[in-house]
Amino acid sequence: MLFSSLLFLYLFLPLCLLGYFISPKRIKNYWLLLCSLIFFAWGGVSYTVILIGSIIINYFFGILIQKNLENKKAYNWLKLGVGTNLLLLVIFKYANFIIANSNGLFQSLSIPAIPQSHILLPIGISFYTFHSLSYLVDIYHRKTTAQKNIFDLALYISMFSQLIAGPIIRYSDVWQQLNERTHSLAKFSSGVERFLIGLGKKVLLANTFARIADEIFKTEASQLNALTAWLGIISYSLQIYCDFAGYSDMAIGLGRLFGFEFKENFNFPYMAKSVKEFWRRWHISLSSFFRDYVYIALGGNKVSVSRTYFNLVFVFFLTGFWHGASWSFVVWGLFHGLFMLLERIGLDKFLEKVWAPIANLYTLLVVMFAWVLFRADSLGYALNYWQALLRFNTNPVQTVSFLSYMSLDFYLALTLALLGSWGFFNYLKTQIDKVLNSELVLAKLVSYGFQGISVLFYGFILILCSAYLLSGTYNPFIYYRF
Repeated sequence: MLFSSLLFLYLFLPLCLLGYFISPKRIKNYWLLLCSLIFFAWGGVSYTVILIGSIIINYFFGILIQKNLENKKAYNWLKLGVGTNLLLLVIFKYANFIIANSNGLFQSLSIPAIPQSHILLPIGISFYTFHSLSYLVDIYHRKTTAQKNIFDLALYISMFSQLIAGPIIRYSDVWQQLNERTHSLAKFSSGVERFLIGLGKKVLLANTFARIADEIFKTEASQLNALTAWLGIISYSLQIYCDFAGYSDMAIGLGRLFGFEFKENFNFPYMAKSVKEFWRRWHISLSSFFRDYVYIALGGNKVSVSRTYFNLVFVFFLTGFWHGASWSFVVWGLFHGLFMLLERIGLDKFLEKVWAPIANLYTLLVVMFAWVLFRADSLGYALNYWQALLRFNTNPVQTVSFLSYMSLDFYLALTLALLGSWGFFNYLKTQIDKVLNSELVLAKLVSYGFQGISVLFYGFILILCSAYLLSGTYNPFIYYRF
């Protein structure tokens, strides 16, 4: 079940909210947990068994770590807990990748091949595994204490608002909210607004770019010229941002509906003036997770220079591999790691001195060339697509093909996405809030009118998205497979 589906919008979510708010305080979490398990089971009951098994295992590991914090056994239980979680992730996400690559080696050694497994990737396993790891590590480092109520732990790990696409929520950030959180009309309305903004990003913008990107990336790269190839990767760059940032907005908004406050996951990443800054703005919950739990754990930059460089590249290797069991994802991660390394060596000093738009252009070019690796079905196709980006010859057939993608929907989506990506609407909202919050009598009168306009605006977004979904228009979700 996707947030951007009529089933979720008009059946699941209203029933979940109704049951939640009519429930006494002591059973609100149980109701929310039940809804989360139903939401997850919609993608397959067997997946739910895996999720529940993971919850039970981590509940007992947390208790054992907590009980042994005063002796060395805590570290042993932590290692066993982390290893068990990673083993589950490897089995269900990377088994076929390992088998396929092993068979390639076996073939050269005349060793019989291992049959491919029929294991399917459980929805959201990458996210809830990291939730579990965060829980265990935070207990060990005394940032929190083990949860004695297994149902509250289950809610943290499986809460439907962030289960399938993040953001990655750390237990130490929300454990108090599991038992004590506030509900108010202001928070609820803020959650509705944030959810509808995310829904609009996903349905109206990301889906528009998805149609173009998918059609172009289906074309043999050798048949593309620079004009069409750049249209394809620009469309994909905006698609993945509007898609994933939109889902993060929806997750944060849903959290507020139920009284939770989740940290931001995006901060206008396409405004970055370096790759380092890009990763401080893009998928913040993932990049900060690897920074705190892997990079710093390996010594960070408090070790030798060569070891620091290794730590940096290794983290980006893991970042790429986390996204998918494919060499394309691994190379995508290493590609970013290479530029992070170059910036650390000295490129960052140069970027600080150049004109800001030039630094931003450099970052966008690196990111978009990397997105080719992320989107391509194979490394070979990615390399050919890179060549197409530099193939500036054209012919009438290619020109007609390029023009066929141009439409009013595309121009409108492009304008909104570019303005949104570079913070125009955020700036506009800030300026409006300054006026409305001033002490002028006129401002107070205008604020009432503005609130009415806001209700109509968000209602229009919901109606427009509903009409789009009702028409059965293309509705992919990139991060659903992670």
